Amino acid sequence: MIEAWEPSGPGVLRLPSGRLVRGRGLRHPLPPGPEPTFGVYLLGHAPAELPWQSHWVRWPDFWLPRDSADLRTVLLRAWERAADERVEIACGGGKGRTGTALACLAILDGVPAGQAVAFVREHYARGAVETPWQRRYVARFAPVTTRPAR
Repeated sequence: MIEAWEPSGPGVLRLPSGRLVRGRGLRHPLPPGPEPTFGVYLLGHAPAELPWQSHWVRWPDFWLPRDSADLRTVLLRAWERAADERVEIACGGGKGRTGTALACLAILDGVPAGQAVAFVREHYARGAVETPWQRRYVARFAPVTTRPAR
């Protein structure tokens, strides 16, 4: 079994299901402790090579993902893997794109879309989901009708 994130560790968000996901900004040093087993990187350019499995979502700073279907697919995979792996979601600063993706992940975990931004701001970072269009994106992000078993 893989050691989980420390629930009180930097950037760790506990979803209602109990899954732990770490959000962070790539412009900051890697936090101490274990490395992720899977990372989702939300950047306008390909990230540097990493020693763990990862997926890059093309997403320019302050904007929206270039491919919403790709984001949904990778967030579903991240949600599934977070049940027993260390999943990390990150962008440059760790607030806008990361907060938006974490809010969408919270919706996949059962948080109503209208409450997802507030949930992430309360449990991850007050400044998460930075722009009006990111907030609208979260509000319009539909949950899956049949989620995989928890």
